[in-house]
Amino acid sequence: MINKTMSIGEIIQIFPDSVEIMMNYGLHCVGCHVASWESLEEGCRGHGMNDSIIEALVKEINTKYEASK
Repeated sequence: MINKTMSIGEIIQIFPDSVEIMMNYGLHCVGCHVASWESLEEGCRGHGMNDSIIEALVKEINTKYEASK
């Protein structure tokens, strides 16, 4: 299960299709060098996202991740 405290890089490694989902939310830094250590929540906050948007993003990633198994 993916959570907001995981690094963006870790999430991408576990579920590569998460890149498209993050990009749809305006999180275009997935290829940035910071993505390897910055948490999903930190990246989202840096792009002005609030708790509800972050929760929706995590939920969508997890829903699609589970469906891909």
